[in-house]
This record gives sequence, C-alpha cells and structure tokens, in this order.
Amino acid sequence: MSGWDEGAVYYSDQAQFPHGAGADQEQAATRHTVLRKFKEFIRNFARQNEPNVFPYRESLIQNPKFLLVNLTDLLTYDKDQDLRDLLRKNPSDYLPLFETAAAEVNANLKSRVAGETGEMEEPQTGEVQILLKSDEDTVSMRSLGAQYISKLVKISGITIAASRTKAKATYVHLVCKNCKNMKVVPCRPGLGGAIVPRSCDHVAQIGETPCPIDPWIVVPDRSKYVDQQTLKLQENPEDVPTGELPRNMLLSVDRHLVQTIVPGTRLTVMGIYSIFQAGKSSTNHKGAVAVRQPYIRVVGIEETNETTRGPASFTTEEIEEFKKFASDGEKVFDNICSKIAPSIFGHDDVKKAVACLLFGGSRKTLPDGVKLRGDINVLLLGDPSTAKSQFLKFVEKTAPVAVYTSGKGSSAAGLTASVIRDNSTREFYLEGGAMVLADGGVVCIDEFDKMRPEDRVAIHEAMEQQTISIAKAGITTVLNSRTSVLAAANPPSGRYDDLKTAQDNIDLQTTILSRFDLIFIVKDVRMFSQDKIIASHIIKVHASANANNDLRDPKEDNWLKKYIQYSRTTSQPRLSDTAAASLQMSYVKIRQDMRRQANETGESTAVPITVRQLEAIVRLSESLAKMRLSNVAEDYDVKKAIELFDRSTMDAAKSGINQHINLTPEMANEIKQAESQIKRRMGIGNHISERKLIDELTRIGLNESIVRRALIIMHQRDEVEYKREKRIIVRKA
Repeated sequence: MSGWDEGAVYYSDQAQFPHGAGADQEQAATRHTVLRKFKEFIRNFARQNEPNVFPYRESLIQNPKFLLVNLTDLLTYDKDQDLRDLLRKNPSDYLPLFETAAAEVNANLKSRVAGETGEMEEPQTGEVQILLKSDEDTVSMRSLGAQYISKLVKISGITIAASRTKAKATYVHLVCKNCKNMKVVPCRPGLGGAIVPRSCDHVAQIGETPCPIDPWIVVPDRSKYVDQQTLKLQENPEDVPTGELPRNMLLSVDRHLVQTIVPGTRLTVMGIYSIFQAGKSSTNHKGAVAVRQPYIRVVGIEETNETTRGPASFTTEEIEEFKKFASDGEKVFDNICSKIAPSIFGHDDVKKAVACLLFGGSRKTLPDGVKLRGDINVLLLGDPSTAKSQFLKFVEKTAPVAVYTSGKGSSAAGLTASVIRDNSTREFYLEGGAMVLADGGVVCIDEFDKMRPEDRVAIHEAMEQQTISIAKAGITTVLNSRTSVLAAANPPSGRYDDLKTAQDNIDLQTTILSRFDLIFIVKDVRMFSQDKIIASHIIKVHASANANNDLRDPKEDNWLKKYIQYSRTTSQPRLSDTAAASLQMSYVKIRQDMRRQANETGESTAVPITVRQLEAIVRLSESLAKMRLSNVAEDYDVKKAIELFDRSTMDAAKSGINQHINLTPEMANEIKQAESQIKRRMGIGNHISERKLIDELTRIGLNESIVRRALIIMHQRDEVEYKREKRIIVRKA
C-alpha cells in the first residue's frame, strides 16, 4: 500500500493486540483485512476466459463515478465466500467499506498532476458509488418479513410512482449556540436522519456560562448533500394472487440512480431491506414507539426489458421443441388456432385474430425517430352469448402480460395515469393505470360500448402512438404503453339489428374504429344444424368438466404462453419484396371498391378504410411469420392476412341493411324503381296508409318485400316518417 512506509511509519497487517484487549480492535482489524480484500478484488479480478483483462479496474478508469459489481464475481474471486456473505448479511456496514476501497483504488490508478504551485500533487478523487447486481432469483414482495431486515434482498415489480429529487445530507454541520463550537455529525443513509448529541463537549471556564442541553444548531450551507428520490414499486400483475390487492414497497434511490426511472417501468431491484420512523404515521400507530415502516434502500437497479419478461431462460429441450413445431410451415397457423380457447365452438376467424394479437407484429423505429406500432388491436362486436368475454378471459390467462378491465368500471385516469397527492409530503406524484401496467402485453376491455365517450378518448393516443401524455398538477410527462387492445362491445340496441345500417349498429366514432386492425361482427345465427352441434358441444363440456380435470394438462396452457414469449423475443419479421408488391395492389383495389360502393349507395362506409388498415395488414402478415419463427413475411402470409381482414373489417364495413341478403344489381335497380314510384304517389307533406301504398305498387308488378325494403331505406334517409303505429306514412321535405 503506497504511502505507508514513508517517514519510517512501518505497517503490519497483524492484529497487534492480545485477545483480551476488547472486541473493537479485533473488529477494526477484520474491517481492515476486508478493506484490503475489496481493494485486491477491484485491482486484480479477471475472468477465467480473459486472464489479462481486469474489468473493474478498466471501468473505474472509464467512469470513476460508479462501479457495477456482480456478486457472482465476488464469489469466484474469493472462494471462502467471505466477501459475498459479509455483503449479504451486513450490507450497511460493508458497502461503505467497499466504496472506500473503490475510491482508494481509483486514487491510486490516477497519475499525479501538477498543482498551482507547480508541485506534483495527488489528484482529487470523488466518491465512488458501488452498484450491485446478481443472477439469483427474486424474492416475492409478500414474503419480505422481519427476518430480512438489514439484509440484501432482490425483488421485482413495476414502478407506479416517482417523487421529485430531494437533497439528503450525508454529513450535518452543527454549531453550539453558546460557545460557537463546531461539530460534524454523519447522517444515516437512506431515509434515516442524523443523531445529534444532546450536550456540548466544551468545558466551561470560570466565569463562562455553561452550554445548555441541546445547544446544537444545524448549519445547512456547510453540510454535505447527495441527491435522493423515493419510488413506489408495485408487484407485477401476474404475481398477484387472485382476489388480492397488489402490494407496493417504498424504494429510496440516491446519487447516480436518481431520475433514471420513469413510472410504468418494470424493474428488478437489489437493495437493503431497512426500516424508518414514518413522520406522519397513521392514527392507529400514533402511540406505538417501536413500530417502524419498511422500505428498501436500493443498491442496484436492472430494467426488465420486454425481451426478458417472465421466465426468460428457455431450456435447450424447449427451444428444440419450439423449432420442431415451427418447422411445419403453413400448418403452424392452424395448430396454434386449435390451441386458442379450445372450449369455445366455432368462431374460427376470431380465433385466428386472437392468435395474431397474441404474437403481434414487429415494432419499427425509423431513422428520423418516428416509431411505428407493432401491436394488433381487435374489436369484437355482436350479440350477447357469443363467447366474447370468454375470449377476453382466455387472452388474459395466455398473454405473458395482461390486464382485464370492464368498460363501465374504468375511468380515463384508471386506464391511463392518475396524479395522486402523497399524504406525508403533500406533493403530487404519478400512478400508472391499466394501459401503463400492461406495457408489452395486452389490455382486455369488456363492455367497450358502455364506456363514457370522454373516457374512451383517453385510449386514442395509447392505441396508435403507444404513449400516454400527461399534463396535470404541474406534472408534464410521457409514459409508455406499448400494448395491444382486445375490446368487446354490444351494438346500441343490445342485439345486432339487420334492418339497420352498419353505422347505426356500430355506434362508435370513426376515430376509434380506424385504430382497430380487425373488427369482427359476431352474430348469433339461428340455424338448425349449427344449433344442434353447438348444443351437443356445450353439453359435452358441462358433462365432462370434472372428469377431464385430471387429464387437462396445465402444461398445454403454459406451453402456448412460453411459445408466444419465445417467438416474440427471437423473431422480428419484415415483408419480402414480392409480398410488399402484392399487398400494394390489394390495398389499391380495396380502396377502389370502397369508393364505388360509396358512389352507389350515396353514403360513406361505417368502417373507414385508411392507411391504418394497410398497416394493419402488414402487422397481420408479420405476426403470421412470427408464428413460424421466420424473419421474413412471405406472399402466403400476406394472402392469409388479407383474407382475415376481408372476413372481419371488410364484412363489418359492408354489413347492415344495404347488403342484407347481399343485394344483386337487379335487386338494387328494383329498389330504386320502387323508391321513384313511392315519390310519384306521395307529394311532400302528404300521407297515405302503408297497406294501400303497398297494394297499389304490387298491382303494377313490384314485389312486396322490395317495396318494404325501399320504405325502410327512405325512412333511414329521413325522407318518410311513420305515424299511428306505423300504419300511416308521411313524406317529409
């Protein structure tokens, strides 16, 4: 150690005290050996495969502010497990020691610099912050108890709130108000305070007034400070037991970790489980002196990316199995669809759409910083009892990250983010809602039509830009919400009414409809053969529900979940050139058809076909390629995607009265004839009995059903109105 032997100061590492000389010296000696070990570790640690590279020494030279240490490296360096166990058991004692060691090593690594007088001086080195990380499994937030206090723990969760940065004193400068004596008192790290002595050490001379009790005054300007911030960490939604409220934990971060985390981020945190005396404790703990609030003093943060969600490590056997499954080529899609909600009969197109939603397209970032979403949004609209909510529940179980909400019970703030005032500090902080918590997963919204329109508007930005901007109570920020939305809704009249136009049936604004990639109209069709099959299927499900319980393999559900996770992490497909060309042709053709239809009927379609729908087909093609673990979306992917799009959104756009029993050109012609005949017989403001009108028109050779349909169409255009229980027809201006 440099500098010890100068000026005839000889230094030896042995404890020079007999054993009876008290434990303090012994402790000092062990601390000294630990300090020396830490220093040697930072200087000399090298990994086995690179014996001449010293990673910690290098990183100190490059960034002298902080040092990221892996606990497994400590174990490989120190075979007796001494250092690692000391850090584990008494982190609050040995971490400052580690930081001192790092600061000393840092000073030794620097060469001397010429001072103002020209003499060579030791360079000024600041403190080094040690950040720890480890590869061990995380502990559940619910299992943290008294036995963990002052130990090192590792937990994971979502940050739901972040306070603003405060200055925390590390050393408090005190002055005695009587004798102006100075004193510097160290402050406990984390949320602890400084312990100020009750009396002054100054011995009063004759004639002086002795110092009173509690003479010390804090001098804030001379004290030393570091940045500190408190975060609120909530359990991951997938770890919360059913029916329980998610728990949250207070985190305290300081120095270089401050302001690195925004609410809504998923974290894995290494920290010291500590306790503090809450300032404004709740009323029931007012008198309890010994009750303390737990919090975690963070000593290392890792952000959990989307790629490493859940069980990130797949065994080689699993990967082999996945690749074998994906090698079936075009059959893969059908195999996956058969695994989606197997208890629901039929609805094959909806199952295909749900499969695409679970896999998702690929997110792209353009060179100018614009981000294009890769998530697929699906809307199921239709009659009651068509298993819409069952699909939502299935997706909630299967998706790696999912949040289920109901339209009536969720407000705009609950879906996006709310600003809440902290009880103790009285300052505002942000709490992320459902869309933020499900970042990287799926939000299932049931009863979508029952939501208040102003709450529904809050989702617009989250569905297309995939961010949520907040400007409330002096907080202006942008949160990520990279989620797919699966929504289920009923038409306004409860059932899908075939005599109404598509616009009346789909009572949602165009702005939100264009954000859904696929819109399904699920009808409850009364057909003898189909009803028979459905009835037998449902009875079978009910009859064999309990008997099958043992046979139903939970591994199946888990397998699909894992496969989705694996494919989302490994493949990011792009369109091939031929696929792109064929897609371009199809899109132009769809737009032409839509224009023609609008010209014929004289009104625009309920579901607009815009560039968003083109992007939707691109995303669908990518998700189909993802199911095969391929990195290129081929021609047949595009064909399947267009087919699916045709069956869902295009059908929804064409549904309703105009296409009720698909109108042939001859029928359309006849309806137009009937309309002109009706107008001829009725002047504006005149009225006529419906029966009489229909009789007159059937006499000249028009079909009764066509006359009725013409009347319905005219009624929708507000050209005629019914009076006296639909018996009399009045023509309006």
